Amino acid sequence: MFAYVVKRLLAGVVVVALVSMAIFLLFWYGPSSPAQPICDRETNNRCSPARLATFEHSLGYDNPVYEEYGKFAKGVFVGRTIKIGPTAYDCPAPCLGYSYRTKVPVWTEMKGRLPATFSVAIGGAFLYLAFGVPIGVAAARRRGSVSDKALVSSFLFLSSIPYYLFALLAWLYCTVIFEVPGLSNPGYHPITANPAKWFSGMLLAWIALGIYGCTQYTRYSRGAMVEALSEDYIRTAKAKGLPPRTVVYKHGLRAALVPIVTIFGIDFGTLLAGTIFTERIFDIQGIGFWSLQAVGARDLPVVSATALFSAAVLIMSNILVDVIYSILDPRVRLS
Repeated sequence: MFAYVVKRLLAGVVVVALVSMAIFLLFWYGPSSPAQPICDRETNNRCSPARLATFEHSLGYDNPVYEEYGKFAKGVFVGRTIKIGPTAYDCPAPCLGYSYRTKVPVWTEMKGRLPATFSVAIGGAFLYLAFGVPIGVAAARRRGSVSDKALVSSFLFLSSIPYYLFALLAWLYCTVIFEVPGLSNPGYHPITANPAKWFSGMLLAWIALGIYGCTQYTRYSRGAMVEALSEDYIRTAKAKGLPPRTVVYKHGLRAALVPIVTIFGIDFGTLLAGTIFTERIFDIQGIGFWSLQAVGARDLPVVSATALFSAAVLIMSNILVDVIYSILDPRVRLS
């Protein structure tokens, strides 16, 4: 297994490098000059061709693309100096660039926003599984009953609502109309400063993510459990006289968790990469909200850094999922 993990990590590094090249080329050969946003900002939208040429020269956009990408890649490991117009900025490693909007190293800003995104991801993912999997298993055990059909139909209806609308309605009713105690003041507060305020500020976002996400995991869990409970080894376990709970939860659920882990790994990676709608609606200053602001402000270093961070997180999530496979299902062998 160690050799397999090392091989996957090396492959992940290659993929991240290719993604960084693709992002770099996308901005370099975009429809407008990559120096245009910072030129507009520094000149109050009076960027003349001469001023644009000055910013392109200071940022290195008049150099060969491979030379500038080499500087960017080197800066990730050893840092570099970035010149924006007449001013030079020291960017320590890992240097992902300087924000055009705030004139702060991108990695410094990203570190400050990671705790908020991690808080959203961990709480939402916990509720995904805490509600979705048990309800799905219960529905599978009562397959074809009235309660099973009612549960599947109601959850299917709920999951057909766009998430941004569901989250917006949750915010509107809980904070504006009814002012529900404990939910009426959403937002991120550092857990180290005030754990109670952190919990109350994140609770509404967690509930919105958990309710909406558990509808999908209920359907996934139900389908996987129905398939697992129809296998020959389940019938053999029943024939041996094992208790029903042992058959369902020890033998059936372990096999059913394999496809659920696949979906969960991708979903959790997506949450860590930044939940744009959740962070925007509930005023959580995380990676997703930050990337949305960067797109609106045409802050290209931040946009490229968040895209690269998202790719790295998703790759690591997939590697962890593959390793967990072999633990949940001994029939899966890593090679």
